[in-house]
Amino acid sequence: MRIHGAEFQAMAERVLRATELTSRLNVLPFEDEAGKADLFEQILGKPLPERVTIYPPFYTDHGLRLELGERVFVNQNCTFLDYAGIRLAERVLVGPKVTFITMGHPVDPGERREWLTGGPIDVSENVWIGAGATILPGVSIGRDSVVAAGAVVADDVPPSTLVTGAKAGVHRAW
Repeated sequence: MRIHGAEFQAMAERVLRATELTSRLNVLPFEDEAGKADLFEQILGKPLPERVTIYPPFYTDHGLRLELGERVFVNQNCTFLDYAGIRLAERVLVGPKVTFITMGHPVDPGERREWLTGGPIDVSENVWIGAGATILPGVSIGRDSVVAAGAVVADDVPPSTLVTGAKAGVHRAW
């Protein structure tokens, strides 16, 4: 997506609206179920599924492209940058401070301020994502897998596997 184009402008307007709504959500009393339900409906563009639990604070930059299956649990202080789409299938557990990022910038410095790149995130059934994990654009996580706390997931995760690791390393230089 070109940063100075019409699609980007529309996205930027939605980011402001989503930020306003989440800032209101995150200061409600925890027991205000009706208030939370109303704000989640505005953030997601539809009611929160009945058996989904999300503990605030909750952050999203778009909200309208977040799909939540039955019995999803999202712990406190999670961030969903969902412009390219995020799907959490049934029975997904998300630990505190998990970040899902669907958009980014090109590595090339000349293109970095001109373009956004990205891809949807798809999390299959019965996945557990540990505290502080980061899920990057375009990743699919297979059924019954576990993402360890603090892991940075940049590649697809096969079903029924445990992925770990957050150590950064040099992959190329320019």
